[in-house]
Amino acid sequence: MSQWFDNMKIFYGSLLLLIFFSYSCSNDLEEVNAITNEKFLKIEEAKFVTILYSDSAQVRVRITADKMVRHLDKKMPRDEFPEGIYVEFLGESGKPYSWLEADRATRYEKDSEVIAQGNARFYNRKKEMLTSTELIWNENDQKLRTNKFVRITQPIKGDTSYGYGFEANEEFTLFEIKRKTSSIFNIEDLKNLK
Repeated sequence: MSQWFDNMKIFYGSLLLLIFFSYSCSNDLEEVNAITNEKFLKIEEAKFVTILYSDSAQVRVRITADKMVRHLDKKMPRDEFPEGIYVEFLGESGKPYSWLEADRATRYEKDSEVIAQGNARFYNRKKEMLTSTELIWNENDQKLRTNKFVRITQPIKGDTSYGYGFEANEEFTLFEIKRKTSSIFNIEDLKNLK
């Protein structure tokens, strides 16, 4: 008789455990999302990427980077280039006419803008070069701009210009310094351009 009670205890104990586990398991998507790390699931990483932008079946821009982190956030989707970015603006022949380089960059999908930061350099075939701590490239209007301190060197003219604020076309053939400075400028701004 005691063996019968022992078997019944095991049976009911097992039944209680089965009921407990069946109630603790859930297929509710909200509960699954709460358990998983949503931030981790919304990120894609890629190494040694090349991104091509085309217009009328012609490649106009080529972006290369050692690392890209894509954030799939619905509110603010963006691509980050934490190890630097190299952008080539291409002519109809497929040859580059200007280049943009920076230590890091972020492309905001909704704004169609790339914000290049940290030793940003924009230059053309004539070796004219703009350096700044930040440059913003707008893909829609095809212009580069900044409100930061800039230095522009033009070796053919033997000229170097300094100022705050800048806007140029992608070819870097037309540009404007918003507020030029002569020999008076903040020495910290110059240090940041090195």
